[in-house]
Amino acid sequence: MLRKLNIVVFDFDGTISAHDANFEFAKYCYRHSIRPWLFIPCFILAVLTCVFKPGGVWWRQVRRLYLTSDMVKKFAPIVIKQHKRNRFGWVKSQIEKEKSKGNTVVLISASPDFLIQQLVKDLHFDAVLSSEMDENTPWRYKFVCWGKNKVIALDNWAKNNKIIPNVIKSYSDSISDMPMMNIAKEQVWINSKTGMRK
Repeated sequence: MLRKLNIVVFDFDGTISAHDANFEFAKYCYRHSIRPWLFIPCFILAVLTCVFKPGGVWWRQVRRLYLTSDMVKKFAPIVIKQHKRNRFGWVKSQIEKEKSKGNTVVLISASPDFLIQQLVKDLHFDAVLSSEMDENTPWRYKFVCWGKNKVIALDNWAKNNKIIPNVIKSYSDSISDMPMMNIAKEQVWINSKTGMRK
């Protein structure tokens, strides 16, 4: 039997945490390995492609061709520990407040699963939906959780759990999340630099 649940949705990068986790991870890789520098031509090609097709998958993969599973195992835990310090102070109490009202709290992020799952583990979201990466070739996407795909991810999660989602509130900092924000009864826009409501 289907259950109707009130859902509160949160974006991650720039919404509950300053800076972009994906970018911070890439920066760390460039600072601690020579391998990314060997792929600079691929990075330049990816940037040029992004200009013409910002929602594309191909350029996202080309941009991170340098990434190996060993790099993820070695660098991700360090970046996760550092990036947790960028979390905005209001986040934990707001999640607890939404839960106390009986709402189901869901995080939907474009960041890769190998980062986001551990970055928010202590916040106890009811569900964490993110970009799914191939474990053996972590530069390859199984699913890009960006733009309208965030709504698709939520719909798939709801279907798998026999839920009729009633999205009562969505939090985001980015215009790219308009599909996710448009399905919510209330939109809460966050300033990505200050963490304050716009």
